[in-house]
Amino acid sequence: MTWHETIQFIQNTPEYAEIVANTYILPDLRTNVERFRQSAEFNETLSLLRTYCPQSAPRLLDIGAGNGIASIAFALEGFQVTALEPDPSPMVGSGAIKELCTIYGIDSLTIIKAFGERLPLDNQSFDIVYGRQVMHHAHDLPTFIAEGARVLVPQGIMVTTRDHVIKNEQDKLVFLKKHPLHQFYGGENAFTLSDYRSAFQQASLSILQELSPSQSVINYDPWNKKRLADLVRKKIGITFAEQSWPIAIAWQALMYRQERLSGKLYSFIARKE
Repeated sequence: MTWHETIQFIQNTPEYAEIVANTYILPDLRTNVERFRQSAEFNETLSLLRTYCPQSAPRLLDIGAGNGIASIAFALEGFQVTALEPDPSPMVGSGAIKELCTIYGIDSLTIIKAFGERLPLDNQSFDIVYGRQVMHHAHDLPTFIAEGARVLVPQGIMVTTRDHVIKNEQDKLVFLKKHPLHQFYGGENAFTLSDYRSAFQQASLSILQELSPSQSVINYDPWNKKRLADLVRKKIGITFAEQSWPIAIAWQALMYRQERLSGKLYSFIARKE
């Protein structure tokens, strides 16, 4: 299956309903954007970007923009956005981004069909390079990051979020076997922390923050204590407050598990030297 066919299939398969909702790939494109804009992940990402890049209307390149949820969200916050997405799909690709631009009346967002390893863009043309769940898909990780660095202005920042990290090749096999969608389209991947760090260093990017799975809501969203309390109540019929000690213990257990998963999620913030 292609990625488009995979998403089309899981959208119509009840057992994948939670995955579809949590990954913002519902058939209603506007609903995806609005839910993402309200998410703890986006709000924390926005806060970090404004901290490290405080100027007004920064130029942002969204690499691997997918269905455009982040591109549109940033554009609505006043960023000058260029969305890079090679897939023309009207559901999960540049076609969806075009549709969302029409829905929101955005005419300033630029869409480019290309891959991150070969950016058809000028040197030093962006203040921010952003990638959500895309860096681990790179065919050539050092080239992918080097290209992002090339188009950044001096002191510009590269923010990559929710990328899969594995310990070694055996751990990668475990991750791929457990991934719910890899069996359909075969496009998942992951790298070691050493691989990511080395690629950033080779591209003359200094890592400012390296956020582990439990260190930032960017990585563990949509999980939170309220959701955990609701799940416990649903399963055993007992109401627990978000701050009650059983939920606190369950939360610690969940975060412990997140840190030890195969293919656990990391986010990186790096600055061009």
